[in-house]
Amino acid sequence: MSKPLAWLVYVLTVAFFGCFFLWPIGAILGGAFLDADRNFTFEFVAEVFRNRIYLEGLGNALLLAIGSTAASLLIALPLAFAADRFDFPGKKLLTAAILVPMILPPFVGAIGVRQMLGQYGALNAVLTHLGVLDAGETIDWLGAGRMWGVVALNALHLYPILFLNLTAALANLDPAMEEAAENLGCTGLRKFRRITLPLIMPGLFAGGTIVFIFSFTELGVPLIFDLTRVTSVQIFYGIKEIAGNPFPFALVVVMLACTVLLYALSKVLFGRSENAMVAKATTGGGARPAGPLASWACALGFAGITALALLPHLGVILVSFAGDWYRTVLPTGWTLDHYQAALGHGLTVPSIANSLKYASLSTLFDVVLGVAIAYVVVRTTLPGRQILDTLAMLPLAVPGLVLAFGYITMTQDGRTFAFLNPSKDPTLLLVIAYSVRRLPYVVRAAVAGLQQTSVALEEAAQNLGCPPLRTLRRITFPLIFANVLAGGLLAFAFAMLEVSDSLILAQKQQHYPITKAIYELFMLMGEGRHVASALGVWAMVFLGLTIFAASRILGKKMGALFRV
Repeated sequence: MSKPLAWLVYVLTVAFFGCFFLWPIGAILGGAFLDADRNFTFEFVAEVFRNRIYLEGLGNALLLAIGSTAASLLIALPLAFAADRFDFPGKKLLTAAILVPMILPPFVGAIGVRQMLGQYGALNAVLTHLGVLDAGETIDWLGAGRMWGVVALNALHLYPILFLNLTAALANLDPAMEEAAENLGCTGLRKFRRITLPLIMPGLFAGGTIVFIFSFTELGVPLIFDLTRVTSVQIFYGIKEIAGNPFPFALVVVMLACTVLLYALSKVLFGRSENAMVAKATTGGGARPAGPLASWACALGFAGITALALLPHLGVILVSFAGDWYRTVLPTGWTLDHYQAALGHGLTVPSIANSLKYASLSTLFDVVLGVAIAYVVVRTTLPGRQILDTLAMLPLAVPGLVLAFGYITMTQDGRTFAFLNPSKDPTLLLVIAYSVRRLPYVVRAAVAGLQQTSVALEEAAQNLGCPPLRTLRRITFPLIFANVLAGGLLAFAFAMLEVSDSLILAQKQQHYPITKAIYELFMLMGEGRHVASALGVWAMVFLGLTIFAASRILGKKMGALFRV
């Protein structure tokens, strides 16, 4: 790539992020810190910390984030350690199955959980059959325990992100360092606490930061569980008053400040790369055969966690097939009508077409821009090129809910970007939102491909008179095609099932994407939740196939796509 073209990529990327990343954040800051006379004030933000309802929402959001991150870590760390250190029966299949919980947005899984844990759901029916509950007696599991229900759903959906990062960190660990500790008498848990854990801390915090931010800003699951005293839900309902109420802006600013503070803190304390570790010694390392008891314990542990993580998915599948499911362990009637309705309902068919359109356009944009950014970062000596890499990764650190609220703010009548107002036609804004949110996957995948590809091949082509752009098209891109394909598949799949942007920006039925259609169907009386579940199963199959394809292409390197 010639220097003028590299500068063009640099300028266009900075301009794009300036308009559609920094500008919406600036619009939010203006709404939070400027009063009706456009004078600077801290009053609105201060009121958030004085208002009991807002404080309760923040407290609940923090509790959900801390609980979800801790639960994800408790699940992922033992599994990652076992996968790195031991060989056990069915290891390849069981470690591949770790990714299965990611094939369904947790708010869709919440539909199945509500059916199983409702007052007249499957769990109470089981307890009645066992004689624990009297006939007609019920326990409202989702009453007092709905907070922990959200924590469990988040953890069972997000622990694969931590697992991928931890296994990559453990794979880079020099076994000689642990052997030296053992020679000095440091063994067992003390060795893990004093040697292993500090060395894998960058990987732990790389995944942990993503889990925390996702859980802190999660909108879909609290909505399905009717958990209204959470900041994300308060912001969602506050959009209706965006023209005259400054407090939703203040709530978004507080949420953004919390996530940015955590991101910055994790980068300062644990931001060093695992590549800084000394090269692996030639001593024996890696997985080793475990004893019969330990082998089966590992296998059962993986199988048990995967089975537990699949319970929400099972619930959604059962609801989608259920003809009647009331006070029984399993549905008493079965039908395929909900699937026919899901593919023929006036709300679902257009939503599938809309999602395909939005996701395809955003993925095409991400592939073009992502490969260009990766090439400038890896293959050129352009001053400040690392700024491009940082800009491309920042969307992972800023919640989708914040950006979606910012887009709503910056497109109000009278604003510079009013022509993008989603109340008229959200297509272009949704494509932009999906692109910004999923660009990191393509950039990180392309960077990994370029780092693994020798520059000598490109230099040889240019020495033979091949122009830079033609070299990129004929030599470089085919060599990194597998990486770009994997990143593009993930970007497309997650754009198809994006929650926050879809719920907030799609405001008219003819523009609903799949996730907004699922939410609206769930809110309908009668067969709505069954049709929503059937649509969720279709989405589950689609996302499962794409994640499987991406994981087959990238292997252990897939964890690098989920890092801030």
